[in-house]
Amino acid sequence: MKPLYIIKIGGNIVDDELKLSSFLQEFSAIRENKILVHGGGKLANKLAEKLGIEQKMIDGRRITDSETLKVVTMVYAGLINKNIVAQLQANGCSAIGLSGADANTILAHKRINAAHDYGFVGDIDSINSEFLNQLLENKMIIVFAPITHDKKGQLLNTNADTIAQEIAKAMSGFYHTNLIYSFEKAGVLTDVDDESSRIEEINPSYYTQLKEEKKIFAGMIPKLDNAFAALNNGVKKVIIGKAEDLTGLISGTAGTSIVNE
Repeated sequence: MKPLYIIKIGGNIVDDELKLSSFLQEFSAIRENKILVHGGGKLANKLAEKLGIEQKMIDGRRITDSETLKVVTMVYAGLINKNIVAQLQANGCSAIGLSGADANTILAHKRINAAHDYGFVGDIDSINSEFLNQLLENKMIIVFAPITHDKKGQLLNTNADTIAQEIAKAMSGFYHTNLIYSFEKAGVLTDVDDESSRIEEINPSYYTQLKEEKKIFAGMIPKLDNAFAALNNGVKKVIIGKAEDLTGLISGTAGTSIVNE
């Protein structure tokens, strides 16, 4: 099978014009098939504040009410997505920006949670892998915004890490799929403020130990859960690390490798 890189870029990189530009230059240099999934950054919060739309959070997660959904759709699937696509075109890439609603690429349902109502937040049901494969075979570079739909006319705000994982799993039937979570840190750290505390490799038993000893930053746990779910469903390799060292993440010389036993 040919290799495919599913690369998720974090919101903190999206927010930094210089870091984003540098990342996209490195991303453009990857010769293999590739799909980029981007987060939202802080721009949606800033626009919501200007529009007088109050932003509510539960345990660090955004409550997406109907007005907030309009904002995140405009910012994520509009401004951010098309800015990234335009920069990739400038770097010689034939890129196409998509949301999950385009060509029914990501079908989701509104999250059902007994404890909290997160509003119009989506959990993924399926990926249109056949269509994505057609685009890749036609040498297109796909850029996904974290917006999905329920095929009943409702858009949904969906976690970008989860989108990357689900796409990687779905495409593993066509490609030797590699999933890379790139963000502002050097990898999974035992001390969130110390880059030298990077863990080189984590397997399931070590992951359990790290959680029991509370040596993993709480915000990293969902990302690691996504990583192991991907490995258990056909994805060949998962790397977590610094966006500024994308070449090292791809070669395996940087970041944290997530592996099965």
